[in-house]
Amino acid sequence: MEKFAFIIHPIDIKDVIRVEPKAANKRLELIEKMLEWMPPHKASHITGIKSHTGMEAEGWFITCPLFPKQFIELPRKQIYKKIIETGKIAKKLGARILGLGAYTSVIGDAGETVAKNLDIPVTTGNSLTIAIAIEGALEAAKFMHIDVNKCNTSVIGATGSIGSVCSYILADKVGHLTLVARSLKRMQKIVDFIKENKKVKVFYSTDLQDTVNKSDIVISATTSIHGIILPAYPKSGSVICDVALPHDVSREMATIRTDVLVIEGGLVEVPGSVDFGYDFGYPPGIALACMAETIILALEKRYECFSLGRKISIEKVEEIYKLAKKHGFKLAGLRCFERSISQKEIDEIYERACKMKRS
Repeated sequence: MEKFAFIIHPIDIKDVIRVEPKAANKRLELIEKMLEWMPPHKASHITGIKSHTGMEAEGWFITCPLFPKQFIELPRKQIYKKIIETGKIAKKLGARILGLGAYTSVIGDAGETVAKNLDIPVTTGNSLTIAIAIEGALEAAKFMHIDVNKCNTSVIGATGSIGSVCSYILADKVGHLTLVARSLKRMQKIVDFIKENKKVKVFYSTDLQDTVNKSDIVISATTSIHGIILPAYPKSGSVICDVALPHDVSREMATIRTDVLVIEGGLVEVPGSVDFGYDFGYPPGIALACMAETIILALEKRYECFSLGRKISIEKVEEIYKLAKKHGFKLAGLRCFERSISQKEIDEIYERACKMKRS
């Protein structure tokens, strides 16, 4: 039995209330301070994972109790210390590889310092996250009758470790690509590389609203702690694949823009009769791709720092995607705001978009 662990942390107050209902009556400032003082701890034991190859794995969710805002605002040294303490619990439990979830994989040097201070290998899971996000976005585009060779595609957060590689891979799959990020200098390097090596028409911008308004497909992977894609932004009939956690797409989108298909990127079905022992808002057997990468590496006995740091290679994205297929991991349909989207709902979104275009 192969063993792994994965670090989780609360994304918002709802995650805290789900575990501790009494927190609903507490002030946010008090909860933040309590999380800051609280030590890392085991959240659950994960059982029932069985690969199509017959290999089995078990693992643990370990909580690093901080909100995304705290990961950004607290002293870097304090954050590293807490993540490393969380990793040491994984080692004591018998895990042979550790996955970094949400902001624990983003902060600082994207896991490199954490890995240097632990006795087990560490992965951010970003390689499989990229592969599954692109698969989901292209699948959604097909349902919305979008021709990827002719449409406008954009990547928001294009200079990040996920966004940059999404940009490189999409450059081989789409006809028109626009990159959006805050740093023009870093974005220019990515654009220059794509222009030199790919045939796609590529542009860059710092104007988020204008780019989203002109895009048929959007992949968003920023590290913002608030929703940045507002209901007024998207083009009618477009697809938005939200890879970020916390989500980049405003929750208001679900009720206001019923002519736009918004999907959560990076969700997979895990093979076997999986019991995560923890409610993180998804149906049984559904996990984030970053979690799935950690599990796959354990099933493969690949106890190594597979995805680490800011630079993720296309080769690793392709490799982990093949390994996912080998072990029976697959895209978990299309989901939006913690619920699955049926074919009927997608057809209705498409029809509403067509009606709006006609009017």
